[in-house]
Amino acid sequence: MFKYVLEFSKRGYIKYTSHLDLQRIMKRAFRRAGIELQYSRGYNPHPRMSLAQPLSLGYEADAEWLEIETEEPVSAHRFQTELQKNLPEGIQITRCGEIKEKKSLAACVSGAVYTVCFPVPYYREDFPAVTERYLEQEQILVQKKQKKSRELREVNIREKIRTMTPEEGCRGKLRIRLELDCGSASNLSPELVIRSFLEFTSLPCRRYEIDVTRNRLILPLDYAIRWM
Repeated sequence: MFKYVLEFSKRGYIKYTSHLDLQRIMKRAFRRAGIELQYSRGYNPHPRMSLAQPLSLGYEADAEWLEIETEEPVSAHRFQTELQKNLPEGIQITRCGEIKEKKSLAACVSGAVYTVCFPVPYYREDFPAVTERYLEQEQILVQKKQKKSRELREVNIREKIRTMTPEEGCRGKLRIRLELDCGSASNLSPELVIRSFLEFTSLPCRRYEIDVTRNRLILPLDYAIRWM
């Protein structure tokens, strides 16, 4: 058994593909490329393939991680040629690595970095000062739907926001870089930060006008990946 991670970007209309559909696309691409994935055992075997963290519908990504197990060794060249040509437009493999850890990527990811682009001029307000006031709140309370009960519950998200940095983006628009908790131990969706920040600032924009890109996922420094 050989364990690999494929890093890929996801841009353009493919961002409207759901997590489950993306898994189907990847599975089909491996089959067409002739790369044999290892399968689980039991009555309903499935390929040992998983995305490190599901990406919300409508988000673009610079460096998503797909963890796979194969029956035989596969070269980086084969991943980046034979597999790549079977992937749809918008998905680009950027690098490949061999995983030397027993724990999965999904179990070890602890954070994520996002870029959020707002359709308002950066110099409309003193956004560094506004952001500082936003983060100075002892509590940032939002309504969050619970997974099991599906009921709305008020939660404090302040401790899960690691950093929040405003900057001038493309065409002079406001761009905010976020580093948030992400993973099985602690997780915060950028949607909750965006919603509460819009309420705090009363910015004149709607959610569909805001673009979000996940730039990277964060692993422990000692997680062993040998990039090929």
